[in-house]
Amino acid sequence: MTPGIVDLPPARNLLSGLVMVESARWHDGRLWFAHWGAGEVVAVDLDGTAEVMAPGPRRMGWSIDWLPDGTLLTTGDEITRHDPGGAVVIRDQGANEIVVDPRGHVYVDGADFDFVGGGAPEPGWIDLVAPDGSSRRVAGDIEFPNGMVVTPDGSTLVVAESFAGRLSAFDIGEDGSLSGRRVWAEGLGPDGIVIDAEGGIWTQTADTVAYTGDPGSPAGACVRVLDGGEITHRIETDLPCFSCVLGGPEGRHLFLLCNEFEGVDRLTAVQQRRSARVLVTEVPVSPAC
Repeated sequence: MTPGIVDLPPARNLLSGLVMVESARWHDGRLWFAHWGAGEVVAVDLDGTAEVMAPGPRRMGWSIDWLPDGTLLTTGDEITRHDPGGAVVIRDQGANEIVVDPRGHVYVDGADFDFVGGGAPEPGWIDLVAPDGSSRRVAGDIEFPNGMVVTPDGSTLVVAESFAGRLSAFDIGEDGSLSGRRVWAEGLGPDGIVIDAEGGIWTQTADTVAYTGDPGSPAGACVRVLDGGEITHRIETDLPCFSCVLGGPEGRHLFLLCNEFEGVDRLTAVQQRRSARVLVTEVPVSPAC
């Protein structure tokens, strides 16, 4: 135990036997996630009953979110809107993560190099996608952009810069533009993130075996960090945590999406083992919405 940091109760297994799991979201009374390698959007309730809700890309690196009217969006090689009558591609340029703010601004991020194929890293970006599928760049020079969240008041977007080990914040303009870039917290290992009602962001750490290679480190860990870098809560996991979200009946369940990770050159072997799991524990704070 680290002085001043609250250790959460050990997480219990909710769902296992999965290929790889990412993009945790709480929606319509259930946990939803992107089932990488299976090409599925899956929803699971608190008793572990899972259901495939929509198709998704069979590739790695895609995410989900919803428009204010409840329409599902998925990323991947293209941005797809899942209407009642079927899926409609609204942008043919791919993306990694996605977040929709309270005003309906749709933000997607990505980096233009082949991470899985071992391509040389290039700076990443955040684009704002309009309802007609057109888009404009609102931020660049991001070191492998990953999960994004919007603060409860809708004023700030925070993005995980995985290669830099930091969370970076932007002010959101009325037109969806981003400005005033600053560091929210650093010294982390951020991937898929979530923000709570008190403005704390739950994110992954860099002191795990997945990042350090030290077998004495925990396989994975998730912490709650405040604007400025103060860590208030922590939970360790026996697999690296790729994404997390708050939900449950009172919003006080923390869901942790965990995958084996042995490097990008071993992804096929990891997926074949279907060792990914969804874990859950309880926390003392509620989600932002």
